Amino acid sequence: MDFTASSAQLLNIKADSLILPTGPQLKASADALDKSLDGAISSLIKSGDFKGKSAETLVLHIPGVNGKRIILLGTDGADSPQKMIKVIEAGASALLKTPSAKAVWVGEGLSDDAEWEASIVARSLQTASYKYDNGRKADAKKFKGLTYWTTSKANTAAANKGLSYGSAVGNGMNAARQLGNLPANICTPSYLATQAKALAKGQPKVTTTVLSEAQMKTLKMGSLLSVSAGSDQPGHLIVIKYQGAKVTAKPVVLVGKAVTFDSGGISLKPGAGMDEMKYDMCGGASVIGVINALIETQMPINVVGIIPAVENMPNGHATKPGDVVTSMSGQTIEVLNTDAEGRLILCDALTYAERFKPDSVIDIATLTGAVIGALGKVGAGLLSNDDSLAEELLNSGTRSGDRAWRLPLWDEYDDLLKSNFADIANIGGPQAGTITAACFLARFTKKYRWAHLDIAGTAWVSGGEKGATGRPVPMLMDYLRSKVG
Repeated sequence: MDFTASSAQLLNIKADSLILPTGPQLKASADALDKSLDGAISSLIKSGDFKGKSAETLVLHIPGVNGKRIILLGTDGADSPQKMIKVIEAGASALLKTPSAKAVWVGEGLSDDAEWEASIVARSLQTASYKYDNGRKADAKKFKGLTYWTTSKANTAAANKGLSYGSAVGNGMNAARQLGNLPANICTPSYLATQAKALAKGQPKVTTTVLSEAQMKTLKMGSLLSVSAGSDQPGHLIVIKYQGAKVTAKPVVLVGKAVTFDSGGISLKPGAGMDEMKYDMCGGASVIGVINALIETQMPINVVGIIPAVENMPNGHATKPGDVVTSMSGQTIEVLNTDAEGRLILCDALTYAERFKPDSVIDIATLTGAVIGALGKVGAGLLSNDDSLAEELLNSGTRSGDRAWRLPLWDEYDDLLKSNFADIANIGGPQAGTITAACFLARFTKKYRWAHLDIAGTAWVSGGEKGATGRPVPMLMDYLRSKVG
């Protein structure tokens, strides 16, 4: 999909669709277009056929105007980034429902920030065009590209920058979605390792290393290995390095939980909805999505992606409730519930992250059902040992429309993890499950700035629209971008 920006005469740009964001009151470009159409747009507003409400769409077929159609896109009430994003997503969806091959998006009437708006337009079109690839020949995509029209040449350069960035983020989200949507008999820990290695091929800034179970045993990653013990699929620790800056620049480390299927282990999950446990690797998938986007943008920053990849199954070798395991840090853990396995693989990965002397570490995990009870499917749970890092991520969430809400890490919650038989228990009881899970991880992150994103509610949707979302790739990319200016 090709994107470009232009400030040329609007009606001279060749396309078969024109997307016109407008409220009840027409702005300059919309008014000029209306006059050239003998008041066709204003008459629709006066008659009430189009009210200009936020995310409302109406397709007009007018021969001779940019080919075939004008898509009116309502903007009234879109007074925040989140609402503007919803408007743009509605416009992208309406456009892709038409047989259009090339379109013009009028960059007036919504946001005054041409770069930001253009980035969301490109991202939304990329994600709206995603179709799950099940291995069969995919249908040829009819939509080929879009011209983002701006009111001035000064805005054109900013819009082009935004289009390039937004397209990369959209592609990164789609890469994460594809991995998340694959069935667990295909997307195994070894498959993820293969995909991570393929990502580095032909990319001088990217290197991938995959640690075997034998190597992890040498590193004394007893906590991580206790999860893979019950599966015939071997576990892997995948390390992807993206070096876009000087070697001396401290990296941002992204740690993504990748349980490619979570049965719960001996603490077996209920059968209803267990098929969705293939999505328990979406944290790791989002890390791969970010690396995809970094390669496309060539962002001047150093990033290390660490993905502990395992399958959690109940066989005769599986860890049992009450077992005690020793983590890479030397801390012992009483495993009270084998379905609280994400924190067991993350803690060793977080200890491993110390060797990179990071600027910051962010782990991304579908960690607790409790976060869905607290925040639903709207926002991720955010917990951190550093206020400035937490604030940066919250701001990135707002800008990108990929929001999070911060929860506390108080000592009173950490006390719930006490064990009579080990340094720490892997669960803290029925209350505050999202917080106690993060308190567990915090025990392994004392040597650097760290934030935890619990994406159990946002990584995928259920029902008729079932599928991975690609979140929080937009938030993470905005955070990384903010660090390079």
